[in-house]
Amino acid sequence: MPDVHSLVNDFLIKLKKRKIEGSQATAKQTAELIRSVISAQRVPYTNQARALIDAVNAVGERLIAANPIELAVGNIVGRVLHIIREEDLSLTTAAMAGLNMTTVSDDEDDGDHDNHSTLSAAVVAAAARSTLRPPSLQTLLEDIPDVAAVPHTSSSGGDSEEKTKSADKSSRSRKLKHDVIEAVNELIQDIGTCHEQIAEQAVEHIHHNEVILTLGSSRTVLEFLCAAKEKKRSFRVFVAEGAPRYQGHLLAKELVARGLQTTLITDSAVFAMISRVNMVIVGAHAVMANGGVIAPVGLNMVALAAQRHAVPFVVLAGSHKLCPLYPHNPEVLLNELRSPSELLDFGEFSDCMDFGSGTASSLLQVVNPTFDYVPPKLVNLFITDTGGHNPSYMYRLIADYYSADDLVVQRRPV
Repeated sequence: MPDVHSLVNDFLIKLKKRKIEGSQATAKQTAELIRSVISAQRVPYTNQARALIDAVNAVGERLIAANPIELAVGNIVGRVLHIIREEDLSLTTAAMAGLNMTTVSDDEDDGDHDNHSTLSAAVVAAAARSTLRPPSLQTLLEDIPDVAAVPHTSSSGGDSEEKTKSADKSSRSRKLKHDVIEAVNELIQDIGTCHEQIAEQAVEHIHHNEVILTLGSSRTVLEFLCAAKEKKRSFRVFVAEGAPRYQGHLLAKELVARGLQTTLITDSAVFAMISRVNMVIVGAHAVMANGGVIAPVGLNMVALAAQRHAVPFVVLAGSHKLCPLYPHNPEVLLNELRSPSELLDFGEFSDCMDFGSGTASSLLQVVNPTFDYVPPKLVNLFITDTGGHNPSYMYRLIADYYSADDLVVQRRPV
């Protein structure tokens, strides 16, 4: 196995230099790196889950600090931590259920054994669900059996209980790491196939003779539109070019190459063309816990135009983009300024420089932000690899992927 420290350092350099393009690639490589960290981690005989959590946290804090604007890194770190807690709790639940069944079989007859073992397993399972699941009305209404009804062991079964506990610890010590790695492999597979899972839902949302508007370039949007085309849907696509990087030009070429009727428009023409549009479908950089969207610059303008003309605004996002943080959290960096060279050629405005004071100072300031923030009130529907969801439901969907104990991440450096 390659040296884990060198793998981490190489990935940190890529994050700092912005060498990785796209949230999906970032999320997949982050998950693969953390899998390597877990594989190389030597865990103690006891408290194995805590050792894995500490190792992932140590690496995760460095990765998050390397590129705070790439929220997919922190998302994957949080999901792996949640996986570790789930697998550890699952093994604990199985061990407790097996222990209760063993002790009951020593002291009770066969008829009572079935009742007590079933009851104890139900109690443990309910406790496990309430431990990882955030508080909600559903958890309050669940019928949790009385813990006092769990059968108590007698003193004569002490030796048997100790032997069972020792065997359970040995089994957990061998199994936890393996189960965590298997779960991380499933996470990596889900990240790699999220486009296909989202595209499968295209036929439910795009109909004949509709006009779809999008902005910039997104592989998720491309696969979504092409999937509808393959289902014999006939529609037209307006693509806003997405200045200053003009990613919309790339998307328009790919759509035309796949046989879709495409019209390329300037960003300033969005409001003029929105009245002809039936639906706006866009990608996202990240989805916040309140249902807000961090998206490529210009999408907030498109969302406002869609709201003004009552056009549905649909956001496509894989589950790796669902962030458990809120926009007001201090560790969330909402934007990043790119090089002014994307707007102006070097030396083009040299006459705007002031050399009178002895030091050159620019009278012209060039601001080139990377992202927009679209509030949840402007979004009509989220389509993820798990289905379609309203913005008001996103916080519950996100809560299924993260543990409350892991939501405190390293603050961005000042």
